[in-house]
Amino acid sequence: MSDRCIASWLAGVVLVTATTGTAAPEVSGGQAQYEHCLARAASNAAEGLKEALDWQRAGGGPASAHCVAVALVAMHRYDEAATMLEKLAQGGFAAEPKMRMALFDQAGNAWLLAKRADNAIGSFSAALAIDPTDADLLADRARANAMNKNWARAESDLSAALLVSPDRADLLVLRGSARHAMHRKVDARADFERALRLHPGFVDALIERGTMKVEAGDVAGARADWSQVVTTAPNTAAAASARQHLADTEPGAAPANTVPPVVLKPPKTH
Repeated sequence: MSDRCIASWLAGVVLVTATTGTAAPEVSGGQAQYEHCLARAASNAAEGLKEALDWQRAGGGPASAHCVAVALVAMHRYDEAATMLEKLAQGGFAAEPKMRMALFDQAGNAWLLAKRADNAIGSFSAALAIDPTDADLLADRARANAMNKNWARAESDLSAALLVSPDRADLLVLRGSARHAMHRKVDARADFERALRLHPGFVDALIERGTMKVEAGDVAGARADWSQVVTTAPNTAAAASARQHLADTEPGAAPANTVPPVVLKPPKTH
């Protein structure tokens, strides 16, 4: 996982604590110290961990433990962080359902970073027990199921998410990818096409549609999709993927043994 993705995850942790307003009554030492510790962990993981551990030894309680977990994520110590986040979600730190749900979600994303799909599914399921209609949580659990190559469960969660948020192109691409892996090519192509109607030029949809076009024998159409990605989003991971696809389909290139890709995004933030 890239440092950029870690930074995004950590920014989301700080955002959750700042916007829920539920942590302050539980914080030993003051909300200001808690927020400072989280920000420090996000900007300088080693110093943030030291500050959080010092605060914990001084009686910082669950708030300091949360800050430790955030620093551990930044240091790529994902298993430890996920375990701590789950304990916090189950304990008395998160009195409000929304905060418990956010902590379970953070734990699930840390498990995803650790490539522990089964643990992630457990955390996301615990969050969904609080609110079974949260589209982002359903999409997160779908990603964990995709990591396990359990396409049917991934597709089911994404269909449920789309009932809640029917016009989200990102969810359509995820579901289309799962359906593609299940060899439901007509349904997959329909999801990619609908995503592009909702969000013209959406690079993830173009990558996936291009793959399907190649499978159907439309190499020129596929290359047009991938070239559009390179042109419109040249410095992205999608463009790197598109360039590889373009190289693989150059005249005279050896046929690539490709497996239908599933869009397994970096763990998301709130």
